[in-house]
Amino acid sequence: TAAGEVTYGDFRLRAARAAGGLAALGVGVDTPVALLMDTSIDQVVVWFGLARLRAIHAPINPALVGAGLRHALATTGATTVVVDEAHLDTLHTALTGDAALAAVVDTVVVGRPRASRPNVAAGPPREAPASAPRTSEDRRRVVLADVLDHPVAAPWAAGDDLATATLLFTSGTTGPSKACALSHRYLARQGQLHAAALGLRADDVLYCPFPLFHVDAATLTVGAALAVGGTAALGTRFSASGFWREVRAFGATVFNFMGATLTILWNRAPRPDDRDHSVRLAWGVPMPTWRDEWEARFGFPLVHLYGLTDAGIPVYEPVEGPRRQGTCGRVLDHYEVRIDAGEILVRGREPGLTMNGYHGMPEATARTITPDGWVRTGDLGTLRDGWLTFHGRRSDSIRRRGENISAHEVEEVVVTHPDVVDVAAFGVPSELTEEDVKVCVVRRTGSELEPAELHDFCRGRMAAFMVPRWIEFVDELPRTPTQKVAKGTLRATGVTPSSWDAQRHRGRG
Repeated sequence: TAAGEVTYGDFRLRAARAAGGLAALGVGVDTPVALLMDTSIDQVVVWFGLARLRAIHAPINPALVGAGLRHALATTGATTVVVDEAHLDTLHTALTGDAALAAVVDTVVVGRPRASRPNVAAGPPREAPASAPRTSEDRRRVVLADVLDHPVAAPWAAGDDLATATLLFTSGTTGPSKACALSHRYLARQGQLHAAALGLRADDVLYCPFPLFHVDAATLTVGAALAVGGTAALGTRFSASGFWREVRAFGATVFNFMGATLTILWNRAPRPDDRDHSVRLAWGVPMPTWRDEWEARFGFPLVHLYGLTDAGIPVYEPVEGPRRQGTCGRVLDHYEVRIDAGEILVRGREPGLTMNGYHGMPEATARTITPDGWVRTGDLGTLRDGWLTFHGRRSDSIRRRGENISAHEVEEVVVTHPDVVDVAAFGVPSELTEEDVKVCVVRRTGSELEPAELHDFCRGRMAAFMVPRWIEFVDELPRTPTQKVAKGTLRATGVTPSSWDAQRHRGRG
């Protein structure tokens, strides 16, 4: 990370001592421990300390507050929470808002920025300063530095590699977020398969600016680096202004993109130093229509793939080619992929390549995993000769006058307009029942694009029933911490006074 670096040997020792400190707190096999931490080496050390004990590592988005945070904590079933000092008040508020949850959480391990940690002698955990907010008089509160500096290293615990090791939460686009229960085998194999598919090497530096509660930073960066003996370079957050500076500082050779991050970088004015870097490839989703222009400008290829935390990453575009326009890539030999009524289903050809299920949610698990092991992804797609094309989320479809419309397909057309930087399509209630199509559009800086002009552009490029009725220009789209468009926020906002209505202005939808 930007705050420091650690060798494999030092990391192994740190993780072993962290395991000893966690064991001294009563953490053992199958004990869930929640993490409310920002990206740091300490967070990775805690993760691997828990893995060493075969405890359950449950990282939670530290941006969550109130009911969202209480739901996540309750889902994990954790009695111990490791929390950065910056998020201690948020945790305190969440616990005091739920007496039942507050009664369950009995240990809070408080982390601090390393620079401000006192030098402490090795020994058992001690209480944090009395000035720290308290959630109950009898809750044990210890300092993370003491746990990490425990004098007795813990050995690797024996156990089943298919047992749950980590809980990673879904984004909750179809309801309350669910915790994907991922096995030890899943975490190791995803890193190995990712490294093999991308041709990663020991001299690679894998840069990821996304949080460790997401699969991209966890299994596909840290795990992939471990698989080849390379370097994982973790940024604390994505920053358009600081991205290339951090890439150069780390000496990154590979990075991943997600959501709007690539678009944000692309829309910055070209610079003479656009090729002043050591990057040899980048991977991610979604793949932009201007991929060829990106590759010519920055001098390295963009690699497409398809996957999700629930089902692993079964599809990769070959790094050395060939490419098939519009597809995500080819199904790996280690997976099976099939299409059922338009939905993509995934199954591993070996144990542990998909999730064990949704933690504590047997009914949701039964709806998602078939009796013969196929994971229903909720994504729509087509499969031809082993090449997969993604058509959007089933839950992201819009029902208009008897037609099911893929929001993804609407967005794919709108974003090809030269003055459009970003777009989100979604359904809004119609007075005729069902829904009408609305798009929120981010224009290029200085653009004078008008709604009627964009409406005409759409009419010439998509079926009439898909053409948006409502068009609204916005400065930016609301996004999750992993840079996915927060469609729920847009749907809740609906039609606003700034929304242009084709039906009113033109007498047609």
